[in-house]
Amino acid sequence: MYFEQPGVENTEKTLKCAIDRLKEDKTLNDIVLASTTGETALKLVKMLEDAKLDRKINVVSITYHQGFSGEDINPMSEETANMLKSKGVNIVRATHALSGVERGISKKFGGYGPVEIIAETLRTFGQGLKVAYEITVMAADSGYISTKKNIIALGGSSKGSDCAVIIKPANMNNFFDIELKEILCKPKNKKKTI
Repeated sequence: MYFEQPGVENTEKTLKCAIDRLKEDKTLNDIVLASTTGETALKLVKMLEDAKLDRKINVVSITYHQGFSGEDINPMSEETANMLKSKGVNIVRATHALSGVERGISKKFGGYGPVEIIAETLRTFGQGLKVAYEITVMAADSGYISTKKNIIALGGSSKGSDCAVIIKPANMNNFFDIELKEILCKPKNKKKTI
């Protein structure tokens, strides 16, 4: 499925696309998604409950590290985090796999390092696809998913989700072992054109 424009307006269709694929392929049991505030993760959990799948799905919600949006600021409230945890969602609050300390160096001294170049290259396919790669690594490094089986990863272009892929994870130290298996949905355009 392709969306004309990136953005939050594609979230419901992206989540439905991922759930439909779970129904089709019983070997898929993990969904990793970017959810800064937890809003998209809560929508996914509700849709999974309504889908009444015949198995438990491991949901891993990735949010920004503390301080990303300002000193000592957590983007996901403890209330939302507790609500997600009560629904069985694993939450990863961590530094971005495709920026980290390297972003701090480039902000201070200018230029780009190899990790930021990888991120920019992945963005040529769309922000959501870059995010899907990044959060897959973060979830694998946290131990919430295995690198031995395919998962569904959901990314977006700022708020919500607009890209869903099936991907074979890799840890950060083996980043180039990651394998994109299928693109389930994504925007045709990298940026809004209207």
